[in-house]
Amino acid sequence: MKISEIMSRDVKTVRPQATLQEVARMMQAEDIGSVVVGENDRMVGIVTDRDIVLRAVAEGRSMDAQVGDVMSKSVCYCTESDELEAVARNMADIEKRRLPVVNSQKRLVGIVSLANIASAHQNTVSGEVLQGVARPH
Repeated sequence: MKISEIMSRDVKTVRPQATLQEVARMMQAEDIGSVVVGENDRMVGIVTDRDIVLRAVAEGRSMDAQVGDVMSKSVCYCTESDELEAVARNMADIEKRRLPVVNSQKRLVGIVSLANIASAHQNTVSGEVLQGVARPH
């Protein structure tokens, strides 16, 4: 099964200058846990609900702080033509719950999450991913 068959295509993006409050409200309204950060038609980062809590709230930053200050700048991603099993193993290895999905031209076309994998009814694969991302640090 290809990632393109299970990924979510409605990916939310923001610019690095967006405020944490704007992104948190977007996450709440869309019921999502991450937003891709883009600038000049390029992915420059990703911000998760966890990033906001650990890199902003816990450090006492204002909710007017910019997303670019707390986002993860190293973005791991997969391609829409990748096989589900390979991506699931990679997610477990790198301990990521979500990955942006790009096409052959490196354009953002979706996002794949643990929920997508679980809903694909691949119990063995989703179990491996859950074990990988739930590894204690």
